[in-house]
Amino acid sequence: MILKKQIKMNTLFHKIPAALFDSLLDELYPIRLGLIEEPSFNVESQYADWLRILNNNLVPSEKADNRVLVRTFLDQIPLVKEKLDEDIEAILKGDPAATSATEIVLTYPGFYAIAAYRIAHLLYDLNVPLIPRIITEHAHAQTGIDIHPGATIGRAFFIDHGTGVVIGETSVIGDRVKLYQGVTLGGLSPRSVAHNDKRHPTIEDDVVLYAQATILGGETTIGKGSIIGGNVWLTESVPAQSKVFYKPSIESTVYA
Repeated sequence: MILKKQIKMNTLFHKIPAALFDSLLDELYPIRLGLIEEPSFNVESQYADWLRILNNNLVPSEKADNRVLVRTFLDQIPLVKEKLDEDIEAILKGDPAATSATEIVLTYPGFYAIAAYRIAHLLYDLNVPLIPRIITEHAHAQTGIDIHPGATIGRAFFIDHGTGVVIGETSVIGDRVKLYQGVTLGGLSPRSVAHNDKRHPTIEDDVVLYAQATILGGETTIGKGSIIGGNVWLTESVPAQSKVFYKPSIESTVYA
């Protein structure tokens, strides 16, 4: 009976950060609720709920005043909104199929995953355990896009389609980067590696990574303005303005 109760509590806890994220996103973009009005972020309306979840975190923050953490977190939400608006603008410019910001907010899985990342990343930077990962894994389950909250991602970020995208914890992504479905920014799995080591690649400004491109390794850098074609596999750096494409070999058999 005690075990069943504990399992139920853990399941509920797993759902609460995801629900708080969705509630926060609803406040930033009321159109998600069908409300046509200017967004107005109310810190006080969010404060009690976020404080409650931090106070009841299954992995408590070490030597942290949760009241200060929540205030610091919520004070930075307007900057997150500014970045998300830039992400929306990047999608509008980069996708001919996008007709409006409303369409993007309501239907684009890439935007939802980026929003979850940007909010979770704030908590991650404040050394809040567990909750950031729950938020990004919620988005992963909803969209098929897996972004670790520890990744560093610049402004005007665009994930097109998105299914199967993986962005590892120590990835660094510059401004105005565009990723297509199936892109992996991963590690090389050496025999021994410290948690704080850079294990994932750096993608500089204005890079495009097409579908199923795989970039691996903490020392791998994709230079500014480069284009990496679909199905390319890279474990070494390429200079700025590079174009790297996969060239399939085709064999034809002629039967007499």
